[in-house]
Amino acid sequence: MRQALPLLFLLFAACEAPAVHEAPVREGLNDRFLDPGLDVERFEIAFEGESREVWRERTAIQGLLGLKPGMAVADIGAGTGLFTFPMAQAVGNEGRVYAVEISPVFLENLTAQAQQRKIPQVQTVLCPEDDSGLPANTIDRAFVCDTYHHFTYPLTTTSSILRALRPGGQLLVVDFERIEGVSRDWILGHVRAGKETVRAEIEEAGFRFLREIQVEGLEENYCLLFERP
Repeated sequence: MRQALPLLFLLFAACEAPAVHEAPVREGLNDRFLDPGLDVERFEIAFEGESREVWRERTAIQGLLGLKPGMAVADIGAGTGLFTFPMAQAVGNEGRVYAVEISPVFLENLTAQAQQRKIPQVQTVLCPEDDSGLPANTIDRAFVCDTYHHFTYPLTTTSSILRALRPGGQLLVVDFERIEGVSRDWILGHVRAGKETVRAEIEEAGFRFLREIQVEGLEENYCLLFERP
């Protein structure tokens, strides 16, 4: 019993230790998306046009998720719904698409679109900057497209995605290649980390890295596939 006391004390002390809070990678990173005056039409032009390679290759990118009828998928950083509504078609009426956003204006637009198109399987989720806002063990796939670099708290946010996935569920991350001396100035100034750092952060959150997938037509974006163990 005497030998057990120190161990019990250590366990108690560990339980009492304050939680370590992740520092934001950059203050004000998403202020423009939190602006109640956000112009959705302007972003529709930017997000859903020929000038954006992700838009041009959207069918091939979504195909990497392997969506089937009845599946539940989270479109994290759903924006204007570029992938949200094709995903809804892929999972069908028995499936579920969680359109996750920190922007109330984007969510209002997505809700209106879902109602207008009569797509009840789309459920909008307003999330804080440090959490996906998704319940545990509810999704089969998570999709983060050109949004990871907007995660103010990448470790805690990615950890919440891990919890939301069912065991064996997959996370697909599409984001900009950030390579000094190669990437455009806009990418170098806007995107905080390169592919290797992104992979390391997601693995730190508990994901298992599966592979990088090459998509023909993507020159500035990469695709990384992970799995919840």
